[in-house]
Amino acid sequence: MARAVNPAGPAAERRPPSGSGRWAMLAVLCASLLVVAMDATILNVALPSLIDDMRPTALQQLWIIDIYGLVLGGLLVTTGAIGDRYGRKRLFLAGFVLFGAASVVAATATGPATLIAGRVLLGVGGAMVMPSTLSLIRNIFTDPRERTRAIGIWAAVAGAGAAIGPLVGGLLVEQYGWSAAFWVNVPVVVVTVVAGLRLLPEYKAAGAHALDWPSAALSVVGVVALAWGVKHVARGAPALSDLAVLAFGLLALVTFTLRQLRLPDPLLDVRLFRSRPFTAAALVTLMAMLAAGAALFLVSLWFQYVHGYSPFEAGLRTLPVAAAMLVGSLLAPRLLHGLGVRAVMGIGLAGLLAGFLLLALAPEPTSYGYVAAFLAALGLGDGLAVTSAAAVLVSAVPAARAGQAGAVSETSYELGVGLGVALLGSIHGALYAAAMPRTAPALAHESIGGAKEVAEALPGPAGARLLDAARHAFDSALTTTSYVSAGIVAVVTVLVLWMVPRDFRAPGGGH
Repeated sequence: MARAVNPAGPAAERRPPSGSGRWAMLAVLCASLLVVAMDATILNVALPSLIDDMRPTALQQLWIIDIYGLVLGGLLVTTGAIGDRYGRKRLFLAGFVLFGAASVVAATATGPATLIAGRVLLGVGGAMVMPSTLSLIRNIFTDPRERTRAIGIWAAVAGAGAAIGPLVGGLLVEQYGWSAAFWVNVPVVVVTVVAGLRLLPEYKAAGAHALDWPSAALSVVGVVALAWGVKHVARGAPALSDLAVLAFGLLALVTFTLRQLRLPDPLLDVRLFRSRPFTAAALVTLMAMLAAGAALFLVSLWFQYVHGYSPFEAGLRTLPVAAAMLVGSLLAPRLLHGLGVRAVMGIGLAGLLAGFLLLALAPEPTSYGYVAAFLAALGLGDGLAVTSAAAVLVSAVPAARAGQAGAVSETSYELGVGLGVALLGSIHGALYAAAMPRTAPALAHESIGGAKEVAEALPGPAGARLLDAARHAFDSALTTTSYVSAGIVAVVTVLVLWMVPRDFRAPGGGH
């Protein structure tokens, strides 16, 4: 079996970092993870300001939000394998430098196309960073119990980053405009890269084969095409081209899987998915982040367009999800030790289910009390589910192949966020359009932002009536989308409870 090597020499390889050194390294990794995770949701509250400035179409708006997660998710398998072969520290630092440069591109964009290009580059940089964080944790923390605690902190930071993105974005947008949501990344990148150069050790797999580029191409094309196809099919009345892209993505992923089974050193050992707990862990991460990504996107729009809150006020009202996610992530290692993987995953998913049912059953117009309770249930469920899943995924692979665990975990995480916005966001958009009066202008049917733009150009009473109709349509669509989300979570919960044995324990999380 390939082993982890440290360029510092054999002695350094035999001695893991000291206790304080390990936690300092974790702090560097978490600082980078916080920024990358924030970028998945920071534009949610900046979108209205950006729309007013750039006037993107409804389709461009969705791409601005979710292209980051789709590109990141598509590249994670490849970047995880690159880190295993050529060095995880090297990949981490190069990716974070690219992330900083891409932030400048996005911040200085003058049109939707340039902004989308900047988000693509951010996705590439993020894809280099995120699997490196989890794989370095796998190598730095050799004690299973200590590693589970580190993973709990890692998950708390990842979840908190996604959750506080709207708050930080709201504050910056109000003070400096939407471009500040990208400028904030630059100083964090500089400090983290300097600290990483000094503190982080290098690990890579000795004796690994060269990267199989056809496999890399298949994984990228397959994931992106699948996500693109799901996004467009979910909008309703899909064109033949939409179905063709979806089928092409599935074919590419099947071909990728068959190729991995034949390779002596695959990009991703797909045999890992023969383990039902491993597959369940990937599914739990995907589902948890699909729910969180869609909910934060839609709730942020609900705050600003339905209730008229400023970006910062909207971000402030999303704090229950960040606080609850922090609690869930930090509680998960202790619960894993006492209850086991199956119970903790089940409790996490039950939290998601309860949250969506609460929002679906809330009387219209929905009040903030119901939304706050929904966000708290969502955050607690996500924290428990993602942390327990990451513990399972990381413990399933040897340290020399930790990049594969990081790739599976982060692909599920980021693809979940991207698909949540694409799938549930598109379903909500279709329901919103159906609930709008037929006599409303076409732009008002596209989005509630379009309705606001039309209403502002109409005389007083007519504009107010159109905006009221749009708010009611948005609220009604949110209720129905919550029922859809609850149904998806319920199905996944049953699958996970069936797939994970009652007495299954992840190393460090049990006996």
